Amino acid sequence: MTSLWQSASAPVEGTPLVPDRRHDVVIVGAGITGLSTAVLLAEAGVDVAVVDAGPVGQGATGASAAEASLLQGTTLATLRSHHPAGLVRAYVDANRAGFDWLVERAGADADRRTSFTFGRGPDTDPALDAVLAAAKEAGLPVREDTPDDFGGRSRARAVALDDQLALDPVRLATTLAQQAVAAGAALHTGVTVRDVHALPQGRIDTDQGALFGDTVVLATGTPLTRRGLYDLKTRALRSWAIAYELADATHAPGGMWSEVGADGRGVMAVPTSFGRPALLVTGARHPVGSGRSEVALAEELAAWARRTLPVGDELARWSGQDYQSHNLVPFVGGMPRGLGRIRFATGYAGWGLTNGPAAAMRLADEIRGVSRRNRPQWLRTIGTRMTVPADLGRGLAEAARRARTVGAALSGAVPAPAPRPAEGAGVVVRRGLRTAAVSTTAGTTRTVVAPVPLTWNDAERSWDSPVDGSRFAPDGRRLEGAASHDLPEVGRAS
Repeated sequence: MTSLWQSASAPVEGTPLVPDRRHDVVIVGAGITGLSTAVLLAEAGVDVAVVDAGPVGQGATGASAAEASLLQGTTLATLRSHHPAGLVRAYVDANRAGFDWLVERAGADADRRTSFTFGRGPDTDPALDAVLAAAKEAGLPVREDTPDDFGGRSRARAVALDDQLALDPVRLATTLAQQAVAAGAALHTGVTVRDVHALPQGRIDTDQGALFGDTVVLATGTPLTRRGLYDLKTRALRSWAIAYELADATHAPGGMWSEVGADGRGVMAVPTSFGRPALLVTGARHPVGSGRSEVALAEELAAWARRTLPVGDELARWSGQDYQSHNLVPFVGGMPRGLGRIRFATGYAGWGLTNGPAAAMRLADEIRGVSRRNRPQWLRTIGTRMTVPADLGRGLAEAARRARTVGAALSGAVPAPAPRPAEGAGVVVRRGLRTAAVSTTAGTTRTVVAPVPLTWNDAERSWDSPVDGSRFAPDGRRLEGAASHDLPEVGRAS
């Protein structure tokens, strides 16, 4: 499914990859983090190459909800509930640095909007009180509000922060790619990375040959390697976004809205750079491979939008994936057992438009050898990771959830041989102690070997892993996630 931003974007032309070429830094991922890092390094005179399997900004960046906000829903309140005020302030300062850098780079392409975290009814008051207190303590100029322009239907209690940004994320990525190339960086799109190595030197293996770098930066949503086991230290989450024409522009919601609640519903008018009025509705946030019907989740969100908002015809519908660390602070820095040659960033929890540039600043400083005492205070504070019992508890709860989902998928598996699935359907088949995933798409039935039980994504027509969030096409081709290899296809019938 193609997002609103992807369908309107113009591709950035890269250059052919020259096998065995050496660079100072090789960056895997042409999204906001990878391109921001490339700009910072290339403008400092570092020899940089950026590699991506797809076009610029077509991964997690292309599925973004287009909101750059320091308020970030209930993130600050959740972080403050288990961590000291200094860490929350450092997190805000990091995002402010990323925000300011975006303003400098995006220029007129960004709209200034008020960001609201809102709730309805007394049940949400404690959560909003916590958001207000945490944001004020962290130094944000928030205010309490009861705006009535949420669809022109009713009033809602909200915490508001003015002068935040709405922007087309793919257009931003395109701008950053152009700036990186203008500064001397090499850009290689359509190149699939198969593996990454630290010994005997930094190297990535691709489908078009190897590239060498003194440093390799993995800016791929989640690291494309099992070093450090970051797939166990983060939750892989998917969300839905639906863009609509406005049925009544006079009652369009002003600002950018994030609702208090587990499914993360949000509403905003799309950036004006899109060229015509439209409304974006987001939500249905859930763990990857949870086993629920993706089509049903999207339809529930669409039904809520039609009940609540002045929406007209649907323009686009898509889902995207992000990763949330168990303490909500992103992982950024050197990869364990990477010998200082492999660096990465992950765990933005859906707020990558500000966390991504902040991570790029840290990565660029570390790669260039900027001394710790010359780095901003927020970078020094947030770079010292703290783990508290609540973080461990969330990690254990996530491990238990994965085990339950895998158990449910295994118990629901059918013994081989299984009947051919209907068009657009998939079934997990037991083969001894292993499982196979069988699906039918475009009239062809394919069977791939699965190391753990997978769940069928009925909207994207993919196999999704509840263990690490990896996703695979029906033929086993890796789509995204921590997995570094395709699944072997062992059968095909038309």
